Amino acid sequence: MSVVVYTTPTCGFCRQVKAYLNQRGVPFTEYDVSRDPQAAAEMVRLSGQRGVPVVLIDGQVVVGFNQPLIDQLLARRAARPPSLGVAIADAGQIAARKGLSLPNGAYVGRVDAGSAAEAAGLRPGDVIVQLAGQTVRGHQDVHRLMASVRPGQTVDLLSWRNGQTISTTARF
Repeated sequence: MSVVVYTTPTCGFCRQVKAYLNQRGVPFTEYDVSRDPQAAAEMVRLSGQRGVPVVLIDGQVVVGFNQPLIDQLLARRAARPPSLGVAIADAGQIAARKGLSLPNGAYVGRVDAGSAAEAAGLRPGDVIVQLAGQTVRGHQDVHRLMASVRPGQTVDLLSWRNGQTISTTARF
C-alpha cells in the first residue's frame, strides 16, 4: 500500500491530513507542490485539482481532508495484502522476445504513480532479482513474496538496471 500526500507549507488542511495519518500509524510520502513543479503537475494530472491537500491511497484520489473517504480506503487496504505497484513479467521471456541480455527475475514494464515501487526508485526496464531477502526468478516469485507482506512493513529489494545492481527498500 502506498499513500502520497500533496501539500504546501501554508495549508491548514494539509497539516490536519498529515497529523491524522501519523496518528493512525499510516506511512506516507509527502510532496510539497509549492517547491516541486513535477509533483504539482503529477497532482493535477491525477486529480484534476490545483488545490491541496490531495491524498493518493493505493491509486485512489482523495481531494481535501475527507476523513470518511480516507478511512474507507485505509480499511480496504487492511483487508488485502499491499501491492508493489508494478506490472511485471518473467525477464527471461522479455529477453528472448526483445533480444535483450537480462538476468533472471521479474521484468518491470510499468511503475504505478504513488506506489511503493515508485517510492523505492524502480523504473520500467528494471529487473527485480531479490525481494524480502528471497531470490526472484520470475514474476510468480514476486506475487508469492508479496502475499506475506503486511501494511507498514519495509522490505529489502534488489534490482538490476543497465548492468548495475541497485539495493533499496520498499515501504508498504
